[in-house]
Amino acid sequence: MVEFNLPANSKVHKGKSFPAKDAKNAKTFKIYRWTPDDGANPRTDSYEIDLDKCGPMVLDALIKIKNEVDTTLTFRRSCREGICGSCAMNIDGTNTLACLKPIADVKGDVNINPLPHMPVIKDLVPDLSQAYAQYRSVEPWLQSETPPPPDGERLQSKEERALLDGMWECILCFCCTTSCPSYWWNGDRYLGPATLMAAYRWIADSRDERTGERLDALEDPFKLYRCHTIMNCTQTCPKGLNPAKAIGEIKSKLAERQG
Repeated sequence: MVEFNLPANSKVHKGKSFPAKDAKNAKTFKIYRWTPDDGANPRTDSYEIDLDKCGPMVLDALIKIKNEVDTTLTFRRSCREGICGSCAMNIDGTNTLACLKPIADVKGDVNINPLPHMPVIKDLVPDLSQAYAQYRSVEPWLQSETPPPPDGERLQSKEERALLDGMWECILCFCCTTSCPSYWWNGDRYLGPATLMAAYRWIADSRDERTGERLDALEDPFKLYRCHTIMNCTQTCPKGLNPAKAIGEIKSKLAERQG
């Protein structure tokens, strides 16, 4: 397993080229390639695709390359609708979802790399084991000592429910986390934007009764306070969410307790 770091131009060698035959509307896709099977250095392979015979999104091009040009290319994908987060990768220098990134938005060649500063399993597939372990560590589920009503649900007012908007929509693609320099520097101890937003989603939930314990667990110089409000997380989120705001709310609640 190797770690992919941007910029990686000095480490990634020029690889194979796959020209498109008789293409009238060709576009080149430069894709990071690495496999643990051959002991070779990472490389960038170039694929020409006829856009007249391809769907509009970057994921469409990747699927076309996989099916028709180079079956060895490896990447994750599932829903193709920006719901599952599987196809998160770095496209044209920005972390995003391949299924939501229009090819037409990229001028010139389309450069595709795995999510930065994460170990790579193969090609465009990052190892998210650490990120998911950190997510589990904040216990992202409802915790309440009070038993639920015997004949109904735990109710919320419209105002209480509205507090969760902008957080429950997170699909755990980790585009935000892997765009954060603080996470690059301290990823082993800093929880990162996606996990911290998930933590605040339950702190803000009126039905949860472990707010104090959740705040206690986050009051740590590295888990929370390595955030320096760089705002990369909010700028890159493909769902338009604001992890930086959620992190700020956690800090505010901790400050209120201390004051």
